[in-house]
Amino acid sequence: MVRKAVIVGSGPVGCLTALALSKAGWSVAVYDARADIRLPENKSQSLQRSINLAISSRGIAALHAVDPLISKRFMKTVIPMRGRMIHTTNGAAESQLYDLNGQCINSIDRALLNEDMLNELTAASIEVHFDHKLVAADFNKKVLTFNKKTDGTTIGVPFDFCVGADGSYSTVRSQLMRVTRMDYQQEYIPHEYIELRVPARVDENGNEQFQLDPGHLHIWPRHSFMLIALPNQDKSFTSTLFAPTSEFSKLKSPDEFVSWFRLQFPDATEIIGEARLKQDFLHNPRSPLIHIKAHPYHYKDRVIILGDAAHAMVPFYGQGLNCGLEDVRVLDVLLRKNEVDPVHSISGGEIDGRLANALQEYTETRHDDLIAICDLAMANYEEMRHSVTTPLYRLRKMVDGLLSYGTRFIPFQTLISQLTSTTFSRAPSGWLALYTMVTFRPDISYAEVRRKAERQNRLLDVAVWSGLLATAYVSTVATLKWLKT
Repeated sequence: MVRKAVIVGSGPVGCLTALALSKAGWSVAVYDARADIRLPENKSQSLQRSINLAISSRGIAALHAVDPLISKRFMKTVIPMRGRMIHTTNGAAESQLYDLNGQCINSIDRALLNEDMLNELTAASIEVHFDHKLVAADFNKKVLTFNKKTDGTTIGVPFDFCVGADGSYSTVRSQLMRVTRMDYQQEYIPHEYIELRVPARVDENGNEQFQLDPGHLHIWPRHSFMLIALPNQDKSFTSTLFAPTSEFSKLKSPDEFVSWFRLQFPDATEIIGEARLKQDFLHNPRSPLIHIKAHPYHYKDRVIILGDAAHAMVPFYGQGLNCGLEDVRVLDVLLRKNEVDPVHSISGGEIDGRLANALQEYTETRHDDLIAICDLAMANYEEMRHSVTTPLYRLRKMVDGLLSYGTRFIPFQTLISQLTSTTFSRAPSGWLALYTMVTFRPDISYAEVRRKAERQNRLLDVAVWSGLLATAYVSTVATLKWLKT
């Protein structure tokens, strides 16, 4: 008899998990407290708190590992971004490429991605139950209790394996804490965000066009806060303003918001328009930014948490989605490595040793990776909102790029096939920029990325400061000689 896997959460991570387990032979059902976002009456709510997503090699590799056709179809809907476009206060703009070899990250609308993946579940005949809120879980008796929002009734759902992909405020995680000695850390950073929108412009022929270069992720860095904008298929940009909570709290009215916004982002004000800024300020909520670390991620052979439920991170490295999808790929590899058989019957309180071993291996090997990327994401906020404008940052990036020239370029597409059967490769040789490793090398674990970056940073510091001191010495000697003449 085929065993039943229940996925809690129908976001991209939950959907990909459902597809992976279904392909492996499990009977799969998905439950979500939200309504079906594909229905017209629910679309407006799903758009209000969305930060556009930037999917890169790790996410693409995970999609491909589960289903190459899904990955291929998905990539037709993205907009490649080859670098950052830095906008200064005087209206100037400077392009900073992400990769010397032309590799790109890809902008995708969160709601459209989620809708497409839900449609994949429907096509695969996977049950999806919306408006079902998880209220309790008995992982020893293998029963989940849901409240049906439509009529207020409560139902018990038996399962053999449960996956919690229910986001930052995960109920599965809170229930898991009841049966494990979980180390848990939650932090709200003192910043919030509000979503804005840059509309398309209409040209002289009545055709809609982008107002900004769609080949870049646009950033307006302003030290303690910043504005970003990512392109959409309809020629608009989804723009997100990140600022300290204390700064937002000073802006009591739409007029005050527009006045402040025009002072900080005059060029962005012109392309968004004051009327739209006022409307977005009134109707789009201020949303918090949360940082979560947990350990362990599983209990026996019964349950595991993935994605934001296990490691919510701030969005400043664009790795939240990519890391969550990579969780699914890593788990899928470990289930196959341990030869977990979903048809093998388990009676009563018996433990499936193979499944338990796979989940234990996931917790042990994945934890350092997840801590590393959470910390890297937090550190990248400082870089995006301030460091990108400093001369020292540009000098370091130049030296970093020069040192990378001697390392053989490996397109991430050539790595995808091996990542269907192995979690990660050995530590790479040669010099690799931190951003390249995080974003374009899915074969390198996040923990190894951080270790290698720390070693390289120490060498880079020596190189940069040695260069500066040498330049200062030569300049001083030349000045002294000139003074003597």
